Amino acid sequence: MSIIIKDLVAGIEDNPILKGLNLEIPKGEVHAIMGPNGSGKSTLSKVIAGHDDYEVESGSISIDGEDLLDMGIDERSRAGVFLAFQYPMEIPGVSNANFIRAALQARLPEGEDLDAVAYYKDLYSKMDTLEMDRKFTARAVNEGFSGGEKKRNEILQMMMLDPTYCILDETDSGLDIDALKIVSNGVNMLRSPDRGFLVITHYQRLLNYIKPDVVHVLHDGKIITSGGPELALELEERGYDHLINPETVGA
Repeated sequence: MSIIIKDLVAGIEDNPILKGLNLEIPKGEVHAIMGPNGSGKSTLSKVIAGHDDYEVESGSISIDGEDLLDMGIDERSRAGVFLAFQYPMEIPGVSNANFIRAALQARLPEGEDLDAVAYYKDLYSKMDTLEMDRKFTARAVNEGFSGGEKKRNEILQMMMLDPTYCILDETDSGLDIDALKIVSNGVNMLRSPDRGFLVITHYQRLLNYIKPDVVHVLHDGKIITSGGPELALELEERGYDHLINPETVGA
């Protein structure tokens, strides 16, 4: 079972950003996407999640055999898709604890209530893993948080919601080395044969902690090459130009 993307053409209004992209994200694997600025990495994550600003012109996305593009945003979430944003949003007036609790309650069958004691026990346990002060439960979602605190909060939400497919859009952005290790540890705890990951990043350093099974290079809206973890090391050393313009290398 997997997310399968075929010949995807998508963008904003009349500006195509993804230009025939093909990708498969199987359960049990971590796939990393790297690429220069403007290649379409964040667009891909938002199209999968169902962001209203992006229009799909052609192609398909399926999740475990179902048509993802026919689903609304909430349906995609219920189907197991989770997106950790590059720039997490603030939600003034809504506490972290109530936000996550409402998200979990919405997934229960009608008439069934979340067990409050079990919920807080699980929440506190995962906060301890991420080295988050328990006072954050009472704070409004991401309001006044530092960049690192926002990223930890995103991973906390992901750990609590227990999705099937996790899309991490530049989760390492703005993190110092200690926060990077903590966030990566939270992600690695969720790795399992029943969960797939798409990790979008500019830098090899994140992949030192979240070891990918496959690395893809995205350029001008298409995957131009794929390989193992060694591909990320090659990109760190040589950059993208030798892949994008091989005829100019050594000229």
